[in-house]
Amino acid sequence: MKSITLLVILFGCLWLPAQEIVKLPVDENPPVVWTTALGQYYSPIWKTEVVTNVSEPTIQVFRPEEALNNGTSVIVAPGGGLYALSIKKEGTEVAKWLNEKGITAFVLQYRLVPTEKDGVAEISDLSVNNPDKIGEEVAKVLPYSIKDGLNAIKHVRENATSYGVDPNKIGFMGFSAGGAVTVGVGYNYSQDNKPNFLVPVYYWSDVLPIQEPKPDAPPMFIICATDDPLGLAKGSIDLYSSWLQAGKPVALHMYSKGGHGFGMEKQGLPSDSWIERFYEWSQAQNLVSNY
Repeated sequence: MKSITLLVILFGCLWLPAQEIVKLPVDENPPVVWTTALGQYYSPIWKTEVVTNVSEPTIQVFRPEEALNNGTSVIVAPGGGLYALSIKKEGTEVAKWLNEKGITAFVLQYRLVPTEKDGVAEISDLSVNNPDKIGEEVAKVLPYSIKDGLNAIKHVRENATSYGVDPNKIGFMGFSAGGAVTVGVGYNYSQDNKPNFLVPVYYWSDVLPIQEPKPDAPPMFIICATDDPLGLAKGSIDLYSSWLQAGKPVALHMYSKGGHGFGMEKQGLPSDSWIERFYEWSQAQNLVSNY
């Protein structure tokens, strides 16, 4: 009986889709040292799956069905305070939703602050006992996380044909700390790694202050909630205003309720449908075609 069960398990594994993971180049290393291995686990504190101790950036490829593929792609940067990545509700679940709309998605694991095994527990403790320490550690790594984002765009553009995507329709979407990476990408690109559109979701404005947009800044769709407990609503409004004053295409959806870190989680609120509003905007901007 045991041998039959084993055969069933092995046979079933043959039907599981293989993960397509691409390592990104590391141009420079931040002034930190990782002593704990890359980890992925369920966090009872955040009540979701997380990844910690990313020292080598990667992207995981999520391809839509060939018949649905419309050529648009989005690089997805999960949040987590740069101490972890909320890899499911701000990563893989987002990617799968985008696939259903014919969009190729790439979930980015950008470099994080080195921690012990439970990075969520560390940042949770620091937020109460030593919040300044979080900012100090994030400042060391964030510029390199942004470089990981830029390298992801460059990789997708250089390999657009093999991925079946349009090199002129590559977007970048990020949540919280990943939103800071998104905005940082929007401030630091060159022609080979320029995003064609940006989607910062409850962007962590405290660690990346508003700057003047570049003359050729791409369109932007901003999502946040007024009741964000981290006080990030103002930063999203300021970001919107900066794009507006520069005459750049921009939209802002500021929900009255939603809190922080909702991602693809359903709360029974209008903010649950934020990703549908993004899709409608992308169609209006001719960034996504109907399939």
